[in-house]
Amino acid sequence: MKAKRARAARAAHAGGTRKQSSGRKRSARGAKPERDLAAEKRRARTILARLEREYPDARCSLDYDSPLQLVVATILSAQCTDARVNKVTPALFERYPTALALAEAEIGEVEEQIRSTGFFRNKARSIVACAQELVARHGGEVPADLESLVQLAGIGRKTANVVLGNAFGIPGVVVDTHVTRISRLLSLTVQKEPNKIELDLMEVVPRSKWTQLAHLFIEHGRRVCVARRPRCDACVLNDLCPSSEV
Repeated sequence: MKAKRARAARAAHAGGTRKQSSGRKRSARGAKPERDLAAEKRRARTILARLEREYPDARCSLDYDSPLQLVVATILSAQCTDARVNKVTPALFERYPTALALAEAEIGEVEEQIRSTGFFRNKARSIVACAQELVARHGGEVPADLESLVQLAGIGRKTANVVLGNAFGIPGVVVDTHVTRISRLLSLTVQKEPNKIELDLMEVVPRSKWTQLAHLFIEHGRRVCVARRPRCDACVLNDLCPSSEV
């Protein structure tokens, strides 16, 4: 077994296929790895370019016609598929077309409308409370800045960045489970907390690509880099990914 491992190591050293460096240089034991930020940025651009070619139609998969509708749909999408949310929202938006209508809604009626999305009691409370705050603070309109959005009920940085990037065209890095998992697999970050992952990605990904990043990673996570059984052999990033099994 030792001889076999030695032969494999020699073969790899002699000319086997090498994966592109993540841009993090090794340092002394116990010390943090040194960073080559320029290399990390080049690698991130390459990753995005390949994914854009692979998924040219990647976009927000929630259906909406206004910033308010996207706020509500994103709140509903927690622990629920976007496909299920898209089945629920048409009737919900028809019954409550404005922030004022939602603000005056009976919680129990909203719960019944969204029951199939799961955690419907908490979501109904968040949606109605958010609408009430929009009416009270912003004249019923969704604000187009991060600071104001995250002060609303039911809205954290992830939801705020979804709304800013997709409803207002203001770049923002959305960190959901797909983005967390894939960015860590690709060594674009070593962080585990969403806010820290967001900052790491903002540092290496061009600002113009911040919003699209999540759409691309979500598509890739659903189609190829599946959590339980990643299809590394079919992955366009397998030579760039330190976690690749091929």
